[in-house]
Amino acid sequence: MGLFNVVTNEVKAAVGYQQDFAQLLASKDVTRAINFMYDHSIAATQNLLEYNVESHKIMKRQDKPIYDKKGNFLRFQKRWKIPIPYQVFINEIALVFLYGRPVKWSQETEGTDEAFESYGKFLKEIRFDAHVREAKRAAGAEGTAAILWHTYRGDDGKPKCLLNVLCKKNKDEIFTIKDQYKRLKAFAWGYSLTEAGSKTVYHLDIYTSDTIYRCKRASVGWEVLVMQNPVGKIPVILFEQEPEHDGVQPMIERTESMESTDADVNDRFANPAMVATAEILNSLPKSEEDAKLYILKNGGEVKYLTWDEASESKKNEYERLDKHILSKSFTPNIDFDNMKSLGNLSAKAIRKVMLLAIIKADKRKETHDGYMNRVSNLALAILGNVMDYPNKAKYEALKVGHEFQEPFGEDVSELLADISKQYNDGALSQQTYVEMSYLVKNAKLEMERIKQEQAEAMEKQMALNKMDVFGEAE
Repeated sequence: MGLFNVVTNEVKAAVGYQQDFAQLLASKDVTRAINFMYDHSIAATQNLLEYNVESHKIMKRQDKPIYDKKGNFLRFQKRWKIPIPYQVFINEIALVFLYGRPVKWSQETEGTDEAFESYGKFLKEIRFDAHVREAKRAAGAEGTAAILWHTYRGDDGKPKCLLNVLCKKNKDEIFTIKDQYKRLKAFAWGYSLTEAGSKTVYHLDIYTSDTIYRCKRASVGWEVLVMQNPVGKIPVILFEQEPEHDGVQPMIERTESMESTDADVNDRFANPAMVATAEILNSLPKSEEDAKLYILKNGGEVKYLTWDEASESKKNEYERLDKHILSKSFTPNIDFDNMKSLGNLSAKAIRKVMLLAIIKADKRKETHDGYMNRVSNLALAILGNVMDYPNKAKYEALKVGHEFQEPFGEDVSELLADISKQYNDGALSQQTYVEMSYLVKNAKLEMERIKQEQAEAMEKQMALNKMDVFGEAE
């Protein structure tokens, strides 16, 4: 079979798969249709068990039963269960180095200033920066999360848009269908709502580029409401990755086991214990007495048995595990003492110290670059097709770029000195100089102010020149 035939058959299979799915939805056979989709909640549930401290394996540790010499049960001796939230720490550091500072958007087309300004206001109104951090945090914990862009008509009759972060922690179920090129072809969101009579009903919203199916499980079958998708795109940004703590879970479990066992040992041996010969036992004060005087009989002896410290090998293992857990998850060891030593370092020097997290963030950008491209395309589609339809052509003409920002910022003084030198040497225009200056928040408004000041200065100079001609100047 030739290469062309192989490719053709694969395409037909993928298309046929999607056609079957669409036919099942058209016939409202939701149960069979959902079987065509990949269920992300299974892996997310397992990942959450590792992420949440209350479900760590160490929490299953049982108390120890104590028996007498005859084998009769006496009591349970408490055994410590100490979970360590390494997963949360690793995830938060990874989040800060990717979205600690908001994504910086840029206009890549000319004559689209008005559309670009509306784009920025729209993202601010829907609190995109906060929602993208929430979604990244959920994906880092569960492996999958999504931002659903919900468009609706408000009470005032105007179109509205809100963002909803979907993840297993929020009791959401995520289903997807992708083609052979990993392009998203269908997305489903499963959730439960409490309706009249305190009855919990399962809902499933299925999105394709042209249709929305709002499905509700009934006593028999499903109730399905079919709607046109006004956006023209699947209104979802899907975040997929391995959990941020992937690869270090066994070492975390070993550390938790050692910590819990050591806590038991400390309870038994850390406090001093009195050792006394039998000849003086009757001379010991009662527990309720304040006396501290011990009367020794012939040969009597009193001393305390103390446990100095754990073995050196155990201490070394703790240090090795902590080092490997952080380094192998590309997480810098950020604590108070380490941060104190960074106080006088420049942003470039801090970047070198945090190199592990930078490497991990750069790896994530390989996929999040595509996510942000989809964000701009989806936001412009919503603006042009729903929010501001009369100006649809303006949004279609706008091309938006993006840039991830460093969490600790840049050496702005060094940057300003560099661009000032280039501007003075004639290598930069005044417009570019203003746009690159970190002191300027709105380059367009700043240029208007500069032009106005230049115009006013020119008028004053012309007035002075005129006065000189007539001898009126001092």
